Amino acid sequence: MVLGILTASASTGQLVFLPMLARITERYGWRVAVLVVAAIVAALIPLAAWLLRESPERMGLRAYGASEEPANALVASRGDAGESLGALAVLRGAATTRNFWVLCISFFVCGASTNGLIGAHLIPAAHDHGIPEVRAAGLLALMGLCDLVGTTAAGWMSDRWDSRWLLAAYYGLRGLSLLFLPFALAGASPSLVLFAVWYGLDWIATVPPTLRLANEAFGRTRAPIVFGWISGGHQLGAASIALVAGALRVTSGRYDWAFIGAGALCIGAAALSLAFRRGPAVSTPAGLPLAAPLHPA
Repeated sequence: MVLGILTASASTGQLVFLPMLARITERYGWRVAVLVVAAIVAALIPLAAWLLRESPERMGLRAYGASEEPANALVASRGDAGESLGALAVLRGAATTRNFWVLCISFFVCGASTNGLIGAHLIPAAHDHGIPEVRAAGLLALMGLCDLVGTTAAGWMSDRWDSRWLLAAYYGLRGLSLLFLPFALAGASPSLVLFAVWYGLDWIATVPPTLRLANEAFGRTRAPIVFGWISGGHQLGAASIALVAGALRVTSGRYDWAFIGAGALCIGAAALSLAFRRGPAVSTPAGLPLAAPLHPA
């Protein structure tokens, strides 16, 4: 639930900043808009250093949702006795499992269908159809508003329902929305608003169930590190589709094939999500669930 709220905050930023940055770009050029973003990020660095803490224990608090804290929970959070929690060591163990690749490949598609495609190319695609930049940025802001609801709800549902089916539903619905997008761009304004709401409710909703499944497969000690590697797959997907969609636009003069291809990838990711295998976890001395990673999960 907390992760859903945190992830949805990215959409809140999108809602607040995109229209403003679009107007700055229109009036002063994209370089000024980039400098504005850089200044905002730079101002957040000392704020984060001042306020953020490594764990609730550092503030004398109990973890949110925990009924009781084991006496050695802080030690356990740094790794089980004798277990290496280096990033490469964790990757070597996780990469031998089926579940890691299910999550990594599906999250690759997530990045391809969000940051890499819609985030990078929706405004140029809208411009190709005669839609002004500021109005197109408004569509992205509307998506952010809808995602604030959708991703928070995804966190709530991930605490209660089978995250495999949630992931399958999110990827499937996103795929259908991307298949609809070429028709929405060519149609009337209500079609684009429908796409923005439909896609927006699903924008980052895959994050909470993905992390929930990573926790189940690799345990709360190693899951954050594994999720870091899975997020690397997300960024590779975003970079790949940003390049491919741009190349398709240059060669064909249209984005249609990029949107249709991404929609098909999402439907494939929906099917792949159901290949995640849930199994019994073993307990560490600290009482934290830890699924053994050295055999196919």
